[in-house]
Amino acid sequence: MSGRMHAADPSRSRRLLRVLRVLADGREHSSRDIQERADTVAAGTCVSELRAAGYEVRCRQETRDGRRRWLYRMPCPPTPLELSALEAGR
Repeated sequence: MSGRMHAADPSRSRRLLRVLRVLADGREHSSRDIQERADTVAAGTCVSELRAAGYEVRCRQETRDGRRRWLYRMPCPPTPLELSALEAGR
């Protein structure tokens, strides 16, 4: 069995489109924020799949009050027109 991940195509995955919509504002979002707003359970996995599809998603770790959290951001997010085209391809 290969160690490669099978990534979904954002134009065919409602789950990835929801995550992409959250990240499309170009701001940082925590894993929890993505999970809640995109109704998904694995924000990190979704981000990996978006990267495999060619999207640049930056990540940084933050420690606050002894708790670590991951923050994700798209430096060049898709435009509303690009998001609409992806949704139309579904």
